[in-house]
Amino acid sequence: MHSFPTPALAMVEQMRESAAAEPGRAIAFQGSPGANSHRAAMEACPECLPLPCFSFEDALDAVKAGRAGCAIIPIENSQHGRVADIHFLLPESGLKIVGEYFMPIHHALMGVGKGPYSAAYSHPQALGQSRHYLRQRGIVPLSYADTAGAAAFVAEKGDPTLAAIAPAIAAELYGLEIAERNVEDAPDNMTRFVICAREAIDPATLAGEPAITTFVFEVKNIPAALYKAMGGFATNGVNMTKLESYQRGTSFAATMFYADIIGAPGDPAVDRALEELAFHSKALTILGSYRQARPRG
Repeated sequence: MHSFPTPALAMVEQMRESAAAEPGRAIAFQGSPGANSHRAAMEACPECLPLPCFSFEDALDAVKAGRAGCAIIPIENSQHGRVADIHFLLPESGLKIVGEYFMPIHHALMGVGKGPYSAAYSHPQALGQSRHYLRQRGIVPLSYADTAGAAAFVAEKGDPTLAAIAPAIAAELYGLEIAERNVEDAPDNMTRFVICAREAIDPATLAGEPAITTFVFEVKNIPAALYKAMGGFATNGVNMTKLESYQRGTSFAATMFYADIIGAPGDPAVDRALEELAFHSKALTILGSYRQARPRG
């Protein structure tokens, strides 16, 4: 609680009390009330009770501890790439991905007045998605934990030279004026969220439906390791829609990969591809199989 800006505390406390009364209905999200993740939580699960958390780790911990039935986490943006380090956070949490949600993202520039502004606070993703807009106007980008929290922080400071980049609803919640709407650099700005829970979806329930399976794996430190690991997907006609690499440990030789494929275990082609992947990998962890929220080309 102490990490949220003062103007957000009363709303955070009210949401926490409601979620505590019915934790099974609670959906944890990172950020202050009014953040994009708050909106995504309400759109993806209208019957749920939003539970604001200061960090992504806190949101996942709320689910692990039983304070929330699920969490919604942004993982990638169409303009600025990876959002949360889900490839680290999710395997460590022990939670599973049970759904996904895509949401158009629009930012507004706001402050205690309508400018001019010397600096703008926001989440690094929002700053990156609006970097050309800010540079053209000579506004210095300053990082904050979340978008709506940045708006609350600017309201608390009361400095007319400071602005926030946040969803328009944040201006209403924290008493700020909107200087300009839709300041994102691309009109088709889109963020993908995943919904995480303690129990995985049984892949058998996805039979006949468009599904996604997400997993992480570590290849062996040998020549052509990734080529060999990927061969089963090619020969079995399984489409891989996402593949990201990251380093594990300090050797810079043990490479981990985060991947999405179309399909789910139980499909013979997927089973064969995953079996071959496991054979050529040092480690393989399935993070979840779930219904596609939108078709993959």
